[in-house]
Amino acid sequence: MAATTRATATALGVLAVAGASAFAYGTFVERKLYTLRTATIDVLPAGSADIRVLHLSDLHMAPWQKDKQAWVRGLARLDPHLIVDTGDNLGHRDGLDGIKAALDVFNGVPGVYVNGSNDYFGPSFKNPLRYFMGPSKSPGRTERLDTAALEAYFDSLGWKNLNNRAVTTVVNDTIIDFFGVDDPHRHFDRLERIPGALDELREEDERGPRVTIGVAHAPYQYVLNSFVTHGAEVIFAGHTHGGQVCVPGYGAVVTNCDIPRKQVKGLSLWRHGFHSAYLNVSAGLGTSIYAPFRFACRPEATLLTLTAKS
Repeated sequence: MAATTRATATALGVLAVAGASAFAYGTFVERKLYTLRTATIDVLPAGSADIRVLHLSDLHMAPWQKDKQAWVRGLARLDPHLIVDTGDNLGHRDGLDGIKAALDVFNGVPGVYVNGSNDYFGPSFKNPLRYFMGPSKSPGRTERLDTAALEAYFDSLGWKNLNNRAVTTVVNDTIIDFFGVDDPHRHFDRLERIPGALDELREEDERGPRVTIGVAHAPYQYVLNSFVTHGAEVIFAGHTHGGQVCVPGYGAVVTNCDIPRKQVKGLSLWRHGFHSAYLNVSAGLGTSIYAPFRFACRPEATLLTLTAKS
């Protein structure tokens, strides 16, 4: 009996040490192992020049996060032709100061953006176990952030607001129709506006050929399906943090929406009906200040190169 008790105590001690080590690693090491993921897809009209798209998401920026700000600034070396920002930029009431420190260097680079819920509401503590019961719910009382100031800053960079809107722009001599929705996680999306917005764009600009890109913060299936129905050839999203805590060999434990776990991050193909679109879900660069932890899921930005169809 004594030997069994000692063995049990030893096993529990080993588990406790392993758990503490994993927690320390996720909090102090991996959370700051910023990574650039790259991919290439052939989606542009024949004969088009390549377009380098820098996809940023879920910075959850606090003003004191100087290392994250410096790493994002350093991405300017990639000389992107286009920036797609899929929301949750703010992580603190003064997060815009950090966003400016990170993104001022991209002033003049064409870009588009949508908002996530954390661009409207400040972070709050949530029981992490609740994520196992489905997508996170809106907390009862949260601080309202200065969303208008964030949008005004993005506008000053020359980026276009895609919150329930559509715009046409030319990037590296290719015509791109963009459309997007405000945050689906908070039910701010207005998908019913997209068909009319796209029709209006194409009535005013009949040039061609062109490529169509959809942008949303949270990749809920109904949003992705609608985007494919409305002609999106590429879709950008964030929100999931790639699961944030993953199990090696298994992947994400939760997705915080209804997207399949195997598509919680990275480039994949989203099929709906008889059509499909490339889907790039960013694992994001930040975490809530109340859950500063990542495991087997490094923070990331993506450089997605769009090339011409053969």
